[in-house]
Amino acid sequence: MRGAVAVVTPVEMLRRLVAHDTVSAKSNLGLIEDVARYLAAHGVSSRVVHDQTGTKANLFATIGPTIDGGVVLSGHTDVVPVDGQPWTSAPFVLTERDGRLYGRGTADMKGFIATVLALVPEFLDRPPRAPIHLCLSFDEEVGCLGIPALIRQLGKELPRPRIVIVGEPTGMKVVNAHKGINACLTIVTGKDGHSSLPHLGLNAISAAGEVLRVLDDVAADLRVVPAMGGIDIDPPWTTINVGRIDGGVAVNVIPRECRVAWEMRPVPGFDPLPVLDRFEAYLRRDLSPRLKAQCDGAGAENRILCAVPALTPVAQSPAEALGLALTGQNRSLAVAYASEAGLFQQAGIHAIVCGPGNIEQAHQPDEYVGLDQLESCARFLRRLIDWAGAP
Repeated sequence: MRGAVAVVTPVEMLRRLVAHDTVSAKSNLGLIEDVARYLAAHGVSSRVVHDQTGTKANLFATIGPTIDGGVVLSGHTDVVPVDGQPWTSAPFVLTERDGRLYGRGTADMKGFIATVLALVPEFLDRPPRAPIHLCLSFDEEVGCLGIPALIRQLGKELPRPRIVIVGEPTGMKVVNAHKGINACLTIVTGKDGHSSLPHLGLNAISAAGEVLRVLDDVAADLRVVPAMGGIDIDPPWTTINVGRIDGGVAVNVIPRECRVAWEMRPVPGFDPLPVLDRFEAYLRRDLSPRLKAQCDGAGAENRILCAVPALTPVAQSPAEALGLALTGQNRSLAVAYASEAGLFQQAGIHAIVCGPGNIEQAHQPDEYVGLDQLESCARFLRRLIDWAGAP
């Protein structure tokens, strides 16, 4: 016990967090309210920032002086679905086996959040001179949709940190570069009709096949554009992936609409806008006019679903210097996935990614984080306590 408040271990806190089913399609308020109550019991106030629907929220809290500067420890609360995955244990019940903690979100990234929260009493026992801010977000897994509203409040209604550490699973290695994400939905509209009379309709799925070929051509062109400065990232070029196609209602009906969901993951230093402009120009000037010539109301359009910037290495970054000092490492790494770190950097806040677990376990059935990884994260945070309390 710490006074009248029970002290919990990272594993106990992780059990609480995993029990909250925070799949992105659902509300995260249960978890946010649980964390706010936990912090309040330790005398730490929280600012909860709801979305427009009131069903989801970000949380921001400060330990130490409520001033600009210091470090924000940031993590997203949402997780990916478990539907159709062959789990051998209940995904929303933390299960320990052979030094591993299984459950949805254990690696990505409730293990980091749990360790941070469990160490709150230790931060309070040694009040930091430089503030330590805690930031929990929603809807990261569907395009980093929640964090921008909170970032806009930094330096206004909330203190503005100097450094952010995003606790995505890196095996507690310091990451100073990652790819971005531009997700799109291309909608092709044709004309429906009876399948025995294809000449009287316009098959949207067939037209979408041309869209796929164009995206393949763009992807091939991008393979010859390397990452800036020889960044060691796999693969070292901007990629395109078509992740989902939806179209048609029955085999004997000419499909009126086909939707193609695809993404581009630009390497650091690569501007995705010319590629998007090129693709949209093809739809506007080429494909759509040809479809409209065959049928009134036909055409093709592209919608941007999300745009998450890459995290770009910065010379003499105080975030990178701090991360390397706390881990004892001598070099930073680059990763192919995206995170909220790029958005913090875009807002002028120095950012790195460093957290427990391995990205290879994320989004998988039987997702897990090793107990040794939580212990390593706790050592990292205790060194941060030393740093924050130094003159």
